[in-house]
Amino acid sequence: MTEMTIEQQIFTWFDHFHANPEVSWKEYETTKKIASILEELNVSYRLFGDIPGLVAEIGEGTDIVAVRADIDALWQEVDGEWRANHSCGHDANITMVLGALLRLRNEPLNHKVRFIFQPAEELGNGAVASFERGAVDGVSHLFGVHLRPIEELPLGKITPAIHHGAAYFLEGKINGADAHGARPHQGNNSIDVVMAVHQMLNSLHFSPFEPHSAKLTKIVADGGSTNIIPGGATFAMDIRAQSNQLLDDMKNAIEKGLESIENQFGVGLEWRFFDYTPGAEVSPEAAQMAKSAIIDTLGENFCTNEVHTPGADDFHFYTVKKPELKAAMIGIGANLQPGLHHPKMTFDHTALIDASKVLAAVLKKTPE
Repeated sequence: MTEMTIEQQIFTWFDHFHANPEVSWKEYETTKKIASILEELNVSYRLFGDIPGLVAEIGEGTDIVAVRADIDALWQEVDGEWRANHSCGHDANITMVLGALLRLRNEPLNHKVRFIFQPAEELGNGAVASFERGAVDGVSHLFGVHLRPIEELPLGKITPAIHHGAAYFLEGKINGADAHGARPHQGNNSIDVVMAVHQMLNSLHFSPFEPHSAKLTKIVADGGSTNIIPGGATFAMDIRAQSNQLLDDMKNAIEKGLESIENQFGVGLEWRFFDYTPGAEVSPEAAQMAKSAIIDTLGENFCTNEVHTPGADDFHFYTVKKPELKAAMIGIGANLQPGLHHPKMTFDHTALIDASKVLAAVLKKTPE
């Protein structure tokens, strides 16, 4: 298979996955398509079975090096229509990993290479479900791959490791009594309460040397009429930190703050933290393997420093569940804009070719 044929195949795969997005836990047709590609390539695979997704494996030996591609899309409004949309670039992730497989399938390997096609990254629980179904059993080194927005990496630059931040989301509910607009003393104004929550978040202070943020992202307070003071409301928070320890500290401080506000206003406050995503625990050894693969394959000019980003990825649950796993996520510059999750996100598709070469090179390296 010539180099041009490989490029054409990669672009053809991308066009298919881009045109056929499926949201988290619904990636059944995507799984079928990947399985059909593997069958055409004569590569053995195993379906997860009760959930979408699958793993494939090539090579021989006792050591296993793996790469993970997330396969789900977002549900968002595009041109006035709500639909599945690959605005996070998972269609590219699938394609880059398949491209690496295409390059490696006939190469001599003295270890096994596993390809993990994981569902539901966007909901933050696909990695755990895949882990529970043996995705990284026996794996010593795990790599991920993801396109990066242009403000982090331009086309022609690849980072050996992305240091994602940790994230929590919170849903809250205020339970107070409604009151007539002329008699505010007879009820509880939930708008006052939620503004106190907003001020509490702005009053939290942690080390300025470590990126972090906590902010309200949703407020719903409606008495049903303009002369009714709403006693009830719901709200949501997005909480992020560069390290897992700082995120825990922020979580504890927010809980204390909410307890104080509950007592101050004499209302019932309910809240729950959910969709926790851990921060990256990057293995220096895995990052070095990626760095040498970038330089060996494309040259030193392509390799850039490791990237720290406030974004999150459930890829890092693999190292939480298996701390001895040596892992790193490779970041691909592709002139991606306006940004990840923007409904009209675009990127330079030529980045898929270079990324597949780098992934093939790092997966071919024998772990020491």
